[in-house]
Formats: sequence, structure tokens, C-alpha cells
Amino acid sequence: METAFTRLVGVEHPIVQTGMGWVAGPRLVSGAANAGALGILASATMTVDQLRSAVREVRSRVPEGTPFGVNLRADAGDAAERAQLIIDEGVRVASFALAPSRELIGRLKEAGVVVIPSIGARRHAEKVAAWGADAVIVQGGEGGGHTGDVATTVLLPQVVDAVDIPVVAAGGFSDGRGLVAALSYGAAGIAMGTRFLLTSDSTVPDAVKAEYLKATVKDVTVTTAVDGLPHRMLRTALVDSLERAGRTRALARAVRHAAGFRKLSGLSWPQMVRDGLAMKHGKDLSWSQVLLAANTPMLLKASMVEGRTDLGVMASGQVAGVIDDLPSCAELVSRVMAEAQQALESLEALHSLRTLPPPG
Repeated sequence: METAFTRLVGVEHPIVQTGMGWVAGPRLVSGAANAGALGILASATMTVDQLRSAVREVRSRVPEGTPFGVNLRADAGDAAERAQLIIDEGVRVASFALAPSRELIGRLKEAGVVVIPSIGARRHAEKVAAWGADAVIVQGGEGGGHTGDVATTVLLPQVVDAVDIPVVAAGGFSDGRGLVAALSYGAAGIAMGTRFLLTSDSTVPDAVKAEYLKATVKDVTVTTAVDGLPHRMLRTALVDSLERAGRTRALARAVRHAAGFRKLSGLSWPQMVRDGLAMKHGKDLSWSQVLLAANTPMLLKASMVEGRTDLGVMASGQVAGVIDDLPSCAELVSRVMAEAQQALESLEALHSLRTLPPPG
């Protein structure tokens, strides 16, 4: 299936595996890339050296020239250094969870890198498109992790009508029917996080995958208890505990986690302060919320890496409630495309029936 997105990045299928922290490592990304989708490495939880090693490992696992991407934090103090790494290593796509600056977009594009920010509002799409972004990923409120409150079915057509670059739909997608629905809205593809997390190529521990598989739609919630911002995840006893915790306990926990993340990331305290200032810029965040943001990578690591569902949180799209198996990336992508073809054929058959001459 060829779309404006597949032509832009050079993949076979209009499907993106999103850059989930602690989840989208070389094994998952190469699995998605080898299946003909766009796999995206999550770099926020890696040091620069770890990112370089991960990029090279992905390249060693895929045929030469296979496109894949790296997700960057645009507000990170070392964003420019990481962008240069992407350029030096010949990575095809740079994706961003927050809008990159006009200068950073220009620098990447000049080097031949395709720039694809993720956005959650029409005005954000218009801004990055005006700055030269090549495409956008539009995440509706159904999506996992930090999310907004506008449903994909409302947000997606707004963005498609507002910009003239390829739009990839995210939030609530897991099968071929969803792909066809997104295409009917004018999107050029779909991005999936939770669905790729729940594959056999994902390195998330089996015990954690089991928690996702047994979840119903009602078990997926949005809370601000982790870092002060709306965050969609599985509801667990830990989430309930975090929501009951007082301000003092929450801040004490955040300080501990900030120290732990500093050690893991290799960032200095001044660098973390600069990142905190960048997070505050343009947002109505208190310093308490900025400090609480350190909870996210550490609480995600506890579950996604260490398998401690009692100590970690599990970011999740609502779509977790309708997923019940763990295919490989190859099986998943093949299934999605077969379902999409079947859905298109059903629509074509319906159209044929409507255009038949009346009997008689």
C-alpha cells in the first residue's frame, strides 16, 4: 500500500512503531523495520553513547538501506548533540515528542533527515509545518503516555485539513480496520505504540505483558499523579497509591527518582535544571511539577525493564483493552495489512452494490 508517508520515508507499509521509552530498543525497532514498517528508537532513556550503540545495532539487524528512526526530546539540553549523531550515523527519520525548533528542523533537513514531530493539537501541527517539518504524527486522547483530551476521530480531520504534509494517525489503533479508517479521514498511515509493545519482539518482561493482556478498556486510566501532567496508563494498586499520596510524599519520591535518573542518563544536575527550565517554557508548570517529571522514566523502568508491576507504572493506550495476543512484528504487520485489504474490498463491494442498475 503506497501513500504519501511510505514515499516520504521509504517503507513498504504505512505503519509506524512509536518510540516508547525503555520499550523501543534495537530488537523491537529492527523487528518493525524488517516487517516493512517504520521502527523508531526511543532515545530519551539512553545516554549519547548508548544511543550510538543502539543505532548501530539496529543497522546490523536489518538489510542495508532499511529506513528507521530515532525519537528525540526537543527540549533536552543535549538535543543538538543527539541530532548530530543522527546525521553522522545516517538515520533516515528524526521524530520528536515535542515540537523541535525551526533551527533544529532546518539543520536536520539540510542533512537529508526526515523530520516528523508528534503533536496533540491542530495549532501545533500548523506551527511545525510552517517551520519545515516533513510530516506529523497526530496523537488523540486514546493514546498512551502523556496525552491530551481530544479524541483521535475529532483531532485527526482537523489536522488533515490544516496542513499540506503527510499526517500519521496515532491513538486507538491496533488493526487493519483502524488503518482504513485513518486513511478515510485523510491520514497517510497509522502509528501504534501499545500494539507493538505487545509483540514477541518486545523486550518488556512477560509478567508485565500479562498485565496488559488481561486489562479491559476500563482498566486504562488517565492520571496526573505521576508527574503532574495527564498520563494514560493501566490502573494498578500503585497508581491508586500515588493518587492518594500527599504533596510532601510525592515531592520526596520525585527527588529520589531525579537522582536515580541523573545517574542512569549521565546528565549532570545543571543539565537537568536546564531541561527543567525548557519543560517550563511555554507551559503552565510549577517547579513541583517539573521535579515530579523525574518520576516518569524511573517508574516506567521499574515495570518495562525490571518487571516490577508493583513498583512501576505501565503507560498504555486504551487499545490495550482489546488486545489479546503477542504476535511477532512480522505477523502483526502482515495481519494489519491483510485486514486493511479485506476492509477495502468490503467497501468496494458495498460501493458496487450501490451503483448497480435497478432490477428490471
